[in-house]
Amino acid sequence: MLSEDLIVRRRRVLRGLRQYYDLPFHPIRGEGCWLYDVEGRKVLDAYNNVPHVGHCHPHVVEAICRQVRELNTNTRYLFEPIVEYAEKLVATMPDGLDACIFTCTGSEANDLAWRLASNFSGNTGVITSENAYHGNTTFLDQIDGSSTKARRENPNWWIRVPAPPARQSGDAREDKVAAVAYAGQCASAVAELIGRGHPPAAFYFESLFCTDGIRVPRPGFMGEAISKVREVGGLIIVDEVQAGLARCGTDWWAFQNLGVEPDIVVMGKPMGNGLPVGVVVARHEIVDAFYARDRYFNTFAGNPVCCAAGIAVLEVIEREQLKLNALRIGTLLKRKIEGLMERHPNIGGVRGRGLLLGIELVIDQSTMTPASRQARWVINEMCRRGVLVGLTGPDRNARNILKVRPPLVFDEHAVDVFMTTLDAVLADLPSRLE
Repeated sequence: MLSEDLIVRRRRVLRGLRQYYDLPFHPIRGEGCWLYDVEGRKVLDAYNNVPHVGHCHPHVVEAICRQVRELNTNTRYLFEPIVEYAEKLVATMPDGLDACIFTCTGSEANDLAWRLASNFSGNTGVITSENAYHGNTTFLDQIDGSSTKARRENPNWWIRVPAPPARQSGDAREDKVAAVAYAGQCASAVAELIGRGHPPAAFYFESLFCTDGIRVPRPGFMGEAISKVREVGGLIIVDEVQAGLARCGTDWWAFQNLGVEPDIVVMGKPMGNGLPVGVVVARHEIVDAFYARDRYFNTFAGNPVCCAAGIAVLEVIEREQLKLNALRIGTLLKRKIEGLMERHPNIGGVRGRGLLLGIELVIDQSTMTPASRQARWVINEMCRRGVLVGLTGPDRNARNILKVRPPLVFDEHAVDVFMTTLDAVLADLPSRLE
């Protein structure tokens, strides 16, 4: 088989490059929210957020081809696509977030956001959530809480705080108590960093805390915690790589659902629908202060072809009303998954918003003990049966939450396929608990 030969060749020259599923998945073509493998099998993609508006969307493909036939160069020269793209992005942001810097990846964007924040604040410490992952540069690797790394000593300028609670009561008084407690945790982290001689330059967090297991704080929950960081000059950096770009269904950016006003917003992999586009959007005074003392240039960042792809993605979201689709289909999918809980006691709950959902798998609903080994079996079995989902959770090495993060063109038929497959796989799961 072609796949078997490819596995051997891959292992020989790519060494540590890992495959996500135990059974090798070999796609050769994509369209919308569907992939087709080397054997011609049609597979539902309920996981990949890189093809944000669908695999090989014709409008995006056409925009890329048209631009690559005309010009592709770097930002040392004057050309219109980067200006148009930046203007369109700023128009989706709240007032004050009015300056863009382009990168190729979310990792580069998060790394650059740190440089902006430390330069502007003059501080040297950083706060993240407990299990946060923001990228793979040297700096970001040092503040990676999502996995255990051998022989690593955490830097004394980094401190972690728990993510907001996975479950909030909905009772205003109880939620207020939880918010005050969370603010106290952030205040303690700020004080600890100051005591170490590293007042915080930034508090980084993912808008829906994806690597912490997908948490959705109620609007305003983060407010008092954020104020504790700002009181000492720290900036707020919101990572929108996973949850942003209309995925939540109500706004362009997930932080807008939270009532948060960030100083810097970071975007990455979905922006170009497969082409490498990363973006930092910040208040112009932060960007101006950085360029007054430092520089950033990236040969490929903001090139005309990638900007054409980014513009096309924004156009597709608007023309096809994908923000509304994310809300409508995401709400439908969440309701249907919750409907399985009575029949499948291994579902402990469903989290998330729009087309970013987490299905918590547990040994049983009475104890809520995480079913990590079983969750790994579930994603592999779903892949074998033709549906791709991912895993997340508060510990990368013991994940128990199915991550459902499909292209925004997910529709009712895709929901039906997903639910039929999930129902059947979970029906086979009890035997796997033994």
